[in-house]
Amino acid sequence: MRVRLMAIVMLSAACTQKPDAIVVAEEESVQQDLSGVGKLLLSDYGFFKGPLSRLEPAEHVFAYTLNSPLFSDYAFKKRFIYIPEGAHASYHASEVLDFPEGTVLIKNFYYPADFNKPEHDHRLLETRLLLVQKGEWKALTYVWNDTQTQAHLEVAGRTMPVQWRHSDGTLRKVNYSVPSINQCKGCHLKGNKVMPIGPTARQLNAKLPGADVSQLVQWQHDGILKNLPELRLVPRLAVYEDSTEPLAARARAWLEVNCAHCHRPDGPAKTSGLHLLADVAEGNVLGIGKAPVAAGKGSGGRLYGIVPGKPDQSILQYRIESTHPGIMMPELGRTLVHEEGVALVREWIKSMK
Repeated sequence: MRVRLMAIVMLSAACTQKPDAIVVAEEESVQQDLSGVGKLLLSDYGFFKGPLSRLEPAEHVFAYTLNSPLFSDYAFKKRFIYIPEGAHASYHASEVLDFPEGTVLIKNFYYPADFNKPEHDHRLLETRLLLVQKGEWKALTYVWNDTQTQAHLEVAGRTMPVQWRHSDGTLRKVNYSVPSINQCKGCHLKGNKVMPIGPTARQLNAKLPGADVSQLVQWQHDGILKNLPELRLVPRLAVYEDSTEPLAARARAWLEVNCAHCHRPDGPAKTSGLHLLADVAEGNVLGIGKAPVAAGKGSGGRLYGIVPGKPDQSILQYRIESTHPGIMMPELGRTLVHEEGVALVREWIKSMK
């Protein structure tokens, strides 16, 4: 197979106008045999019907959303799940749902040219798949071509400069990073196995836009989810972008989705002793008054993970505000500071007594 490693694409609805957003990637053609890794083309799976870039789900493919999504350098995402005919997921109160053999989680990353018009003039960059085969999860990434007609399997990762008009009207840019397969494993490791991160009951306990019921209830109605208790008994993660929800719940939701895939008892950062799932009750485990296991430049000279009322003396705040490779947290999946997220955590720490 000949794999394209470079594309220059303009994010504009009309090529006759000056584009608001441009994606540029290096170009080089090499020969690689990727047939043993996964299907070479996204279209080979049959997840979508009609023109591929419309992302119109085919049979047994369901759109879903999360209450609080992971920050990925301001990329927008459209999520789908494929569950084989006749199969179903099983409810779990605290962990990711128990998905059946053949399940595929499908996450599409894109940037609108103008964030104030998110459904217009947008560009798909990559589609990430998590597939469960023979009881084990496998991560694959597909990069979209410049004509938005196809996405090709990518194993080594890629960097693509992206430019857009932000919601505040400013023109912004980032060197967007498509992860390699090994980098995907780095975030998705739970113990020694690759596992999904997002689709827990508390994240899925939400309504899709325009829907009347929780998507969990809808999944039960569609026959793809079993053992769902009464909805009032299902936990729910706060929506960190919703200012009407309690401050602490929003900040804890942001920390869970951005940090707790590593900072949990069975995560890659378990030896730090810092666990950031939203239901952690022990203050020291959460970082309050906790000294780091290994002090270094990552601490910024600060002594404790969280110092109540003093975000500028808190290591956690220092690290989420950094973009230095040896300091920033999370260390993968972003190159920019999530301005709204770090402001939320700062406000939360300041509110502590």
